[in-house]
Amino acid sequence: MERILIIDFGGQYNQLIARRVRECRVYCEVKPWNTPLEELKAFDPIGVIFTGGPRSVYQEGAPTVDRSIFTWGVPILGICYGCQLMAHLLGGQVVPAQDDSAREYGKTLTRYDAACKLFQGLPQEGVSWMSHGDYMSKVPEGFVLTARSDACPNAAMAHEGRGFYGVQFHPEVDHTEHGGDMIRAFLYQVCHARGDWTMGDYKGMAIARLRERIGAGRVLLALSGGVDSSVAAALLAEAVGPQLTCVFVDHGLMRLSEGDEVEEAFSRWDLNFVRVDAEARFLGRLAGVDEPEEKRKIIGEEFVRVFEEVAKGIGAVDFLAQGTIYPDVIESGAGEAAVIKSHHNVGGLPDYVEFQAIIEPLRLLFKDEVRQLGRELGLPEYLVNRQPFPGPGLAIRIMGEVTGEKVDALRKADFIFRDEVAKAGEDRGLSQYFAVLTNTRSVGVMGDGRTYDYTLALRAVTTSDFMTADWARIPYDLLDRVSSRIVNEVAGINRIVYDITSKPPSTIEWE
Repeated sequence: MERILIIDFGGQYNQLIARRVRECRVYCEVKPWNTPLEELKAFDPIGVIFTGGPRSVYQEGAPTVDRSIFTWGVPILGICYGCQLMAHLLGGQVVPAQDDSAREYGKTLTRYDAACKLFQGLPQEGVSWMSHGDYMSKVPEGFVLTARSDACPNAAMAHEGRGFYGVQFHPEVDHTEHGGDMIRAFLYQVCHARGDWTMGDYKGMAIARLRERIGAGRVLLALSGGVDSSVAAALLAEAVGPQLTCVFVDHGLMRLSEGDEVEEAFSRWDLNFVRVDAEARFLGRLAGVDEPEEKRKIIGEEFVRVFEEVAKGIGAVDFLAQGTIYPDVIESGAGEAAVIKSHHNVGGLPDYVEFQAIIEPLRLLFKDEVRQLGRELGLPEYLVNRQPFPGPGLAIRIMGEVTGEKVDALRKADFIFRDEVAKAGEDRGLSQYFAVLTNTRSVGVMGDGRTYDYTLALRAVTTSDFMTADWARIPYDLLDRVSSRIVNEVAGINRIVYDITSKPPSTIEWE
């Protein structure tokens, strides 16, 4: 199976590159920049991609690669930091921008050389997504400039004889027009890929790896009933069958009736299913806590402690399995990457856990890929297309301290929002939609009397990858029905607002 090696220098968009490559039916893996050279070479790639990163290539201790990688005889594409690193290592020059006009952040009009293989057949002018404070003042010998912007005359370079390409912008993000076509051109026109990888291939490979790693061991899976953990359960069941125990921790922070729905759905499966009622325990730990990172870490630790207790009750368990996916890893910080927020099943884990190892079989997949894998495993559509729901549950959709009363109010309001969206047929066009109980109270009038209650925020987004997202243009009459129902049916809420912020600059969840 042909492979593309992606060397990770710590940028926030790095795993999107992997997603774009896989969309082109080419298998790839992401390896940290400090992976031993022998391991990188043993991967035997047909091409290499250098990712972006937050550092400057000329700084002492900046991430780098062994120069011998340029003698492998395979094409290399450098993106942003990766482009600058290629220039730096091959004899060019990278310097900090001398003034603000030379720095570029966001959508930038860019002009391309149509003779370059990356840009052949594409418009010679378009918007690209820039994010850099350094620039190439000199490209290496043998390279030619292939793209420019008003602020950056060296926006791309190429040495087509060696198959080396560098772009200062980010073709992997949706904001770059035809960016996916540029990556596809690198794969097919430069690396001569055949496109021989499918999700069915990944399924077989993942099952084989799980069997090899787990052996005769026993596995405890954290099953939330969401898409990720459900697919992880099906994959592990396929791999090790009766060695798997699925534990559903009902932390009291689920959506309306969701705990019962999860139990009912998985009761039909041939799985060891254990439901733990831990609502009082979690609410007790969260009492008085209002800082979002602290909430996540408390919930992450409490999850593991519950699993440890269950494991002791059912006998020796060797592995803890989780439905962690790529966006969780990225936002929790990996290598040189900055931490956006700690996911309870990644950065929120305590330092010590009573398991031999943690298994995350979906760690290299994006949400849409997880859904594809679920279909390959024969999961029903109602599970595969379930609305995304964070592991910490409603705790991170309640601003400030989490209480039983707030949870009840948010549960009802969230159900009304989802119910009305589904009735209107708008759910099919939305990637994620939910309600958030803010910590803001305001004056209202109900029944000729004064109220001083909470403000509820509604959030709905559209996205293809959950790394970037746009706020959804929901019809006003639908928002009106939702607002009217909530203030009339849910005590403690007297004002409704709609979040019209995209990602970035915000995240999809509020905490």
